[in-house]
Amino acid sequence: MSLSPELLLHGYSIGIFPMAEHRDAAELFWVDPKSRGVFPLDGFHVSRSLSRRIRKCGYSITINRDFSGVVDGCADRADTWINAELRDLYLQIHRTGHAHSLEVWEADHLVGGVYGVALGAAFFGESMFSRRTDASKIALAYLVDRLRQTGFQLFDTQFLTAHLASLGAIEIPRTQYRQELDEAINAAADFTAPLAQSAGGVIQRITQTS
Repeated sequence: MSLSPELLLHGYSIGIFPMAEHRDAAELFWVDPKSRGVFPLDGFHVSRSLSRRIRKCGYSITINRDFSGVVDGCADRADTWINAELRDLYLQIHRTGHAHSLEVWEADHLVGGVYGVALGAAFFGESMFSRRTDASKIALAYLVDRLRQTGFQLFDTQFLTAHLASLGAIEIPRTQYRQELDEAINAAADFTAPLAQSAGGVIQRITQTS
């Protein structure tokens, strides 16, 4: 199966997403889980240790500064579903404003990040990576805060892992997911809206509702 950017976005809009078997796979396939992982935007769990790390780590946070670097960081593991075709597709839809990244920097070094696809007020989290302790958790905390502040209604994580569940993600049936998806993609949100995202402000806003 070969995908165009338009077909890729259409797949997201109807509740399916593509994967490859491995990095060198020549073909992609659509995935439509019976149960879907989602992050309630008012339910992110910040432990005391994560709160301290966010306040004291000294990392800087950016959005869309190094999208390709985040995708490559996510693919830089022994077992990855991101092949060359998917990488190119994500770069294409990033250029048209439909895919975004959030980066975690230690000085000039990219040490963590997360990226995903945005349609309306739905954000489809694709993957994250970490090169420092808790860097991916920090990225998720800032991402959830940004999604909440910029009008998003649905944060799709595709599958529920133990790691995501520990941070507040849950699993919902396919039928419920598609209802929430339909509402979200017909609403408006702006991932790139300018925000003042201080560490203290992020923690305060998230912990007020978690």
